[in-house]
Amino acid sequence: MTEPVIATPLPDCPDIEQAFAMSWPVRLGDTDGDDRLRLDAVARYLQDIGFDHLDAVQDGDTHQAWIVRRTVIDVYEPIMFGDRVQLRRWADALSNRWCDMRIQLRGGEKSGHIEAAAFLIHIDPVAGRPTRMSDAFMAPMLAGTTEHRLRWKAALTELDVAEVEEVPFPLRVTDVDRLGHVNNAVYWEAVEEALAVRPDRHRLPYRAIVEHVGPVMMGDKVVLRTSSQPDRLRVQVDVDGSARALASVEPLTDGASRR
Repeated sequence: MTEPVIATPLPDCPDIEQAFAMSWPVRLGDTDGDDRLRLDAVARYLQDIGFDHLDAVQDGDTHQAWIVRRTVIDVYEPIMFGDRVQLRRWADALSNRWCDMRIQLRGGEKSGHIEAAAFLIHIDPVAGRPTRMSDAFMAPMLAGTTEHRLRWKAALTELDVAEVEEVPFPLRVTDVDRLGHVNNAVYWEAVEEALAVRPDRHRLPYRAIVEHVGPVMMGDKVVLRTSSQPDRLRVQVDVDGSARALASVEPLTDGASRR
């Protein structure tokens, strides 16, 4: 039997107490009308703890440029406004130019549980291409993992169905980050837009995935193409008829339940 591209459930940490940990309050701007932590806010949280993690490891200051290739967010129980979220982050697998990082998010008094994974590519900020991580930077990741020849394999494909809804998705100047690209969290705003008119897709537990095909730049005319299928919601971010990101939201299987 062929191994799935993304494991269900996502792999656990061998020693969760050794994972890099941070916590902060869930603010008003991170939540929706039902007080639920939005998916785009989760994506920003993953970025924030990633940069905090760099401050805590050797050679982190020379590894400041990363491209997100894929993000997986498994929502088991929503994290709510006013709670304090505890995040733990660790490496699950790596090669010498990219890595798969796992992040666990748990609420406090109001509970809440989300598991996430991010496939990250280390890049040379000047040349803009993948570049090798230093031995010192990789050392703690190598010590805590068994997969050291990580390879990229896409989990999503472009939409190929006849019935697709298309709507414009205008960009704002605040959508662009320091690398000149539309920030990763903005693609998750697109997913939230698609979910807003299909609230049944928030039925727990569910998995949301965003895979990046190419960059979106300020000035691009972005179109969201959405297909609502019985088993999942598909979203595609297009520029000039070319796919730049692929997304899906689907129920997690019964075997994915976890405490």
